[in-house]
Amino acid sequence: MATTAFVLVELIAGFQAHSLALLSDAGHNFTDALALGLAWAAFYLQSKPADETKTYGYHRAGVLAAFINALTLVALSVWILYESVLRLRAPEPVNDTIMMAVAGLGLVLNGSIMLALRAASRNDINVRSAFVHMLGDALGSIAIVLGAVAIRYTGWVRVDPSLSILIALLIVWTAWDIIRESLNILLEGLPRGIHLADVALAMGGVDGVLGVHDLHIWSLGSSTHALSCHVLIEDVPPSASDTILRSVNELLERRFGIAHSTVQFEHVSCAISESGCAIPVTYEHEHEQPHPHDR
Repeated sequence: MATTAFVLVELIAGFQAHSLALLSDAGHNFTDALALGLAWAAFYLQSKPADETKTYGYHRAGVLAAFINALTLVALSVWILYESVLRLRAPEPVNDTIMMAVAGLGLVLNGSIMLALRAASRNDINVRSAFVHMLGDALGSIAIVLGAVAIRYTGWVRVDPSLSILIALLIVWTAWDIIRESLNILLEGLPRGIHLADVALAMGGVDGVLGVHDLHIWSLGSSTHALSCHVLIEDVPPSASDTILRSVNELLERRFGIAHSTVQFEHVSCAISESGCAIPVTYEHEHEQPHPHDR
């Protein structure tokens, strides 16, 4: 509510002061209000339990919201750059007093919201998306205050559209990392901070494991990861294979934060084809040991 109200204040002030920087920042703040709304809705969806249709739950609701937020920021930046170029060609006088007062108010508002989101933003891409929005707004407010001071003492009105260009570039910079990470999750790419070779090497170090292949790691949400693989083990009794499975799963969760894993044990290497790993049908000892928490 506070962000939405400030958008209206900034729009009115921007028209009265003839400040493109304030109008640009108002547009940025509007996307922030949308971002906070989407973040809240996504947080609610993420907390819903899994069901027969969404067997993994709704973890990606927050990731999708972050992706949409970042795309809206890029679209807004294009508009700001276009208007800034027009204003540079035909500069207009601005009211620097209104610019300073409104930008100062925005700095206080955005700084307060940033502090409230800071802790949760470390582990959730959805909340981090909203936090980055607020950070961009706070930096934009600081730039507008400094620009208003420069206009007052130099009279150079092209500072205003120049600030708008800087705000647009700042928006793109803050949005790019969110776009890249959320798109990686949606495309089931390798989670940030995890290296496939490191996981395979660690699993290969478990007693009884002879090799790891057909290894796939992806993210269900911003902090929930999943894994599936084939593990070649010695020909041991079922009780011993259960011990190996527990050791593998404990390793994955402790070292890499992977709590959802499906491990298929093999006593002979499978043939790799274009469709994946195919276990020879003539061998009778292969069996699958699912993670005890998988459903």
